[in-house]
Amino acid sequence: MPRRIVVLLLSLILLAGLASAANLEDRVVEHRLANGLTLLLMERHQAPIVAVNLTYKVGGVYEHNGITGVAHLYEHMAFKGTRTIGVTDAEKEKPVLEELDRLAEAVMAEKLKGPAADQTRLAALRKRFTEVEAQAQQFVVPAELATLYQRNGGVGLNATTGKDVTRYFLSFPANRLPLWAAVESDRMANGVLREFYKEKKVVLEERRQSTDNSSNGRLHEAFAAAAFLAHPYGQPVIGWPSDLEALSRTQTEAFFQTYYGPVNAVLAVVGDIKPKEVIALVENTFGRIPARPPAPPVLTEEPPYSGERRVEVEFSAEPQLLIGYHKPSASHPDDDVFDVLESLLSEGRTSRLYKRLVQEKQLALNISAFSDYPGAQYPNLFVISAAPRAPHTTTEIEQAVYEELDRLKREPVSPHELQKILNQVDAAQVRALRSNSGMASRLAYFQAISEDWRETFKRRDRIAKVTPDDIRRVAAQYFTKSNRVVATLVKPEDGAGKDKP
Repeated sequence: MPRRIVVLLLSLILLAGLASAANLEDRVVEHRLANGLTLLLMERHQAPIVAVNLTYKVGGVYEHNGITGVAHLYEHMAFKGTRTIGVTDAEKEKPVLEELDRLAEAVMAEKLKGPAADQTRLAALRKRFTEVEAQAQQFVVPAELATLYQRNGGVGLNATTGKDVTRYFLSFPANRLPLWAAVESDRMANGVLREFYKEKKVVLEERRQSTDNSSNGRLHEAFAAAAFLAHPYGQPVIGWPSDLEALSRTQTEAFFQTYYGPVNAVLAVVGDIKPKEVIALVENTFGRIPARPPAPPVLTEEPPYSGERRVEVEFSAEPQLLIGYHKPSASHPDDDVFDVLESLLSEGRTSRLYKRLVQEKQLALNISAFSDYPGAQYPNLFVISAAPRAPHTTTEIEQAVYEELDRLKREPVSPHELQKILNQVDAAQVRALRSNSGMASRLAYFQAISEDWRETFKRRDRIAKVTPDDIRRVAAQYFTKSNRVVATLVKPEDGAGKDKP
């Protein structure tokens, strides 16, 4: 088949998908409960399936030193059940959990005495803690929540915690929606932090694997910490080890009460539904949860940069490079220009950085650019990541990247490149909105981040309006040395195992 015909057919398919996407906006039903929960609904009757996405407007950015990692830890705890799920007798369990808390706090208080700690008392407290933890475990019904959903056709049960939001999602047969609403409203209102101290060990092990023993994890953690001296975007979502070890169940419960109320939640339901029936169901379940005060915003602002920041991370692994430039939040008009720059520089094999550094000069094994790092709600970073191809170095890659960024300041981007970027955005939009889970995810995310689910559809039109002059202006304004942070992964000079945590 001739290439022109293939391109024409692909264009027609894409246009049909975009027309469908445009019609989707008119099919979204928004409903706000009296307790503040936002409900977003869309009917899709292609199959008797429903996808749900419950997004809370809370993540690592809402933590402070001393409780870093609490949002991610609570995500784990949310699967442990409620007063009626995951337990054989909640009334008998409660005093055992309370004694466990007292013992954990006593152990921590003694440890904080440092060299003056009474080791005999510590040993006795730890022995008693182990005994009480075993008592508490007798009341636990392991993985009852997951088993309940599996038995009722649920698939994809999972959750994620990021800097800005925490998300819970699942797909299941449409006739099981009442069961889901009963279970999830129970989780929002009556979650019990059982197996808390056991799960802390799980998270600490997760941290060891994903960060402490990972070259990529070490580099990104140091990079973010160097980029944000004041703003909590500089703290790891998984938390600092000492904070996780000291975190108490009482602190975690207080965090839950502050950030996991209905007013801080967005629920998107997409699939084989009738909106009026779902609204009535949600009102009768989630609507019974008492309202809580709005969660406090993040007030700390990152002060302006006064010069380039650089950090080296020693680890026995191949070199890596991260270059970041501070940029505005998702609500700023320039954010759309950075989305265009992300595609222009690294989307596909014909993108500028990939073509020059990977294909032509063969300096890099891989290279990518991404915006909104490590979050989108507050001012963040535009980041370029690369790994050199031996015998080339990160220094060579860094210089080549700066040359490409300077080119953006001098030469206008061609209409052909802008059209290619718009085609990529359109294709990604069609793919993302094709599935019920993709649609639910997009609707809930944009409502949580920007208070407007219509951003799901508006973003494409704004990107289409980005001009070559916009790109030159943004490149000149933000891609400067004084606005830059650079992190490099290097091997220890003595090779003496400095990669060990």
